[in-house]
Amino acid sequence: MAVSIIIRRSVKDKAIADELAPLIVKLRSRASVQPGFLTDQTFSSIDNEGEYLIISTWNLLEDWNKWMNSEERMVIQSQVDELLGEKTLYRFYEAIVGGIPPRFSTDS
Repeated sequence: MAVSIIIRRSVKDKAIADELAPLIVKLRSRASVQPGFLTDQTFSSIDNEGEYLIISTWNLLEDWNKWMNSEERMVIQSQVDELLGEKTLYRFYEAIVGGIPPRFSTDS
C-alpha cells in the first residue's frame, strides 16, 4: 500500500534560502528516480511564513526507507539541516482503506 511522507522544514532566515534551494532541488530530483517513488508536492504556509510542507508518496514504506537511509541522501540532508539550524521533521501516513475514517463508539 502506498505511503505518504510528510516533511516539514522551517526557513527562519531568508538569507539562507538561496543556499538552500539547490540542495532541495537536488533532493527532489534524486528522490524522483528512486525505486518506489510515486510523486511529491511542496507547499508554502500561508499563515506561517517560512514554513514548507512536502508530501512525498512512495509505493512502499520500505522504498522510502531505502532512500531515507541512503548515503547520498543523508549527505545532502545533513547540509540542509545545517543551513536550517534544526532537524527536518518527518511523519509517515498511509491511506485509510476506502477513504472512510473509522468511527469509534463511546458506548461500552
